[in-house]
Amino acid sequence: MKAIVQDVYGSVEVLALRDVDAPVPGDDDVLVRVRAAGVDQGVWHLMTGLPYLTRMIGFGLTKPKTRIRGRAVAGRVEAVGRNVVGFRPGDEVYGTCEGSFAEYACAKEDKLALKPKNLSFEQAAAVPISAVTALQALRDAGRVQAGQEVLVIGAAGGVGTYAVQLAKAFGAQVTGVCSTVKTDLVLSIGADHVIDYNHDDFADGARQYDLIVDTAGNRPLSVLRRALAPKGTLAIVGGEGGGRLTGGFERSLRAGLLSAFVGQRLKGVMSVERGEDLRVLTGLIEAGSVTPVVGKCYALADAPAAIRDLRDGKVRGKAVVTI
Repeated sequence: MKAIVQDVYGSVEVLALRDVDAPVPGDDDVLVRVRAAGVDQGVWHLMTGLPYLTRMIGFGLTKPKTRIRGRAVAGRVEAVGRNVVGFRPGDEVYGTCEGSFAEYACAKEDKLALKPKNLSFEQAAAVPISAVTALQALRDAGRVQAGQEVLVIGAAGGVGTYAVQLAKAFGAQVTGVCSTVKTDLVLSIGADHVIDYNHDDFADGARQYDLIVDTAGNRPLSVLRRALAPKGTLAIVGGEGGGRLTGGFERSLRAGLLSAFVGQRLKGVMSVERGEDLRVLTGLIEAGSVTPVVGKCYALADAPAAIRDLRDGKVRGKAVVTI
């Protein structure tokens, strides 16, 4: 089969389209004929091995443990292991796995769900990682309630577009923060208000929010707390812009420590990929409450360009690789 592989850590130049052996499913595996694969910031981290914390938590100290890149997947079940009971060949599924930038990939049963009937494979591939992260940030970390004022920073990005829609689905009033050229997108997905960070400061003290979901990953805690209500909650998604050792994740660590001494709840969000949350999202998607925002689709051979464009901020919503 054809796949995007790498043998060493580095920039997109280390990626190559090659012919490799197709994976063989184990007893607990689902073999998926991949039709589309989502692109997220995590792909860049696993490609570069940065921050070094990524390597230390099990992805390979000196070279990638998994050679084939890509994690979010949508496709059709080709075969199932003997212990798999929830899926059968022919089912259209979506979820997460290792190595989705390929014609075939193996996934664990509990990382998949049946694909929403009203989505294409490309749309479905844009859901698993980003939407699950947004759901857990709002529902679990943020404990969002109807009527609350929610601020989503990075509202036009992969996680941000889902956070806006999910917060609205939970009954919140939503303000999105984004750049000038993306304000129309954020309004179109349901935001009640949009703040253009090129012209306005959401932390100027004019307004405070019950919940802030920060997906941009580079603003100091002191700035975020100025925009947060005295008993409000800050949910920090991921970490970007830090050093090579821990990236921006030390900000989440500091937030957790500071939270014990202030009235505000400050939490870092480490999402957990699970099929049950995908099924929650399927219900919201099929009800029309949430719609994936696919900014651009790329051929498998162009997956390196997709990663580069995403990292450079050139993608509105989600980038998707089609196979």
